[in-house]
Amino acid sequence: MNVLEVAKELKETKENILLVYAFNTTGKTRLSVGYKNFTKSENEGSHAGVYYNAYSEDLFVWENDEENNNEGICINVKHSSLSQFHSYIDVKDVEEKLALYNPKYKFDFNLHDDPERGIESITFFVDEETKSPIKISRGEERIFVWCFFLTLFEIDEWSGTQDSHLYIDDPVSSMDEHNIFITANSIFDLIETHYLKKRIIITTHHIGLFSILFDKLKKGEKSGRYKELTKPYILKRESDKLNLVGLNKDVFLFHLHLLQTLETAIKTELFAFHFVLLRQLLENIASFLGVGRVGFTLEQIGIKDVAKTQETINALSHKNIYKQEFNKMNEEDEKIFRQVFRGIQDKYNFKY
Repeated sequence: MNVLEVAKELKETKENILLVYAFNTTGKTRLSVGYKNFTKSENEGSHAGVYYNAYSEDLFVWENDEENNNEGICINVKHSSLSQFHSYIDVKDVEEKLALYNPKYKFDFNLHDDPERGIESITFFVDEETKSPIKISRGEERIFVWCFFLTLFEIDEWSGTQDSHLYIDDPVSSMDEHNIFITANSIFDLIETHYLKKRIIITTHHIGLFSILFDKLKKGEKSGRYKELTKPYILKRESDKLNLVGLNKDVFLFHLHLLQTLETAIKTELFAFHFVLLRQLLENIASFLGVGRVGFTLEQIGIKDVAKTQETINALSHKNIYKQEFNKMNEEDEKIFRQVFRGIQDKYNFKY
């Protein structure tokens, strides 16, 4: 299929929450543009929904002011159709969205003289008295832009008018794992707010983001209201054609990517939310074995106290652990995590 054909398939899907996983370079951003063009063609050439994608991020460009020793360093905001809505945004609105990420900076909006042109640039600083401009990191910048758009999504003059759908494509580039978990929950909050009123499409290349949202929508504590309305897909590319593959029986078969993600975390830093991915890996193995029971998988990999281990995994993978605290695993939980992961590797010897 070409991009427009895939967009049409997404548009005609009966479910209201569409979760799409794809490798990098598959064509996720092109699909978001294709969906925009297709829905515009059915809406007399006007936007039907609102979007966050790479083009949204491209509206924010650093002005390093090297000629003046960086004294005027800031992010310039390119003029676009969104500029007319900037006047509805206050610094405090964005600060509220940023709070969960614990930013180490403050910022000011520098407005155009003409309100219709919106924000001209954004200055970041640490010292509130001098407000000496600083440059924030790439990861911090991406988080800021995401929170800026989270605020825009609440502007009724924009999203209330273009209210057919909300399309989010990969807001997690350059983020570390902890911030990806927070971002997954900010997306879930959007779903909770809008899922009965508009179609919500999320595409991502990040296995952790996909897995966390998949888990919440299909198996989590609140999944009862979402699971029948959620359709997970894999977007594949063969030559120049795209193929949208539905995930049969709610089983996510990209277990090798889960393994890679968890192994990287073990080598670097483990957080409590990694139990979400570990539980999904155990469920995938159990499903492959035809049992569908995590406890059976734990028995197969040689875990002695299956009940206690399973209780720990379930508690930590369902726990509301995305608040402001920085949730590194404690020593005892890390011991259990490593024991289970090592047991999986020793038993099945996955190659990846």
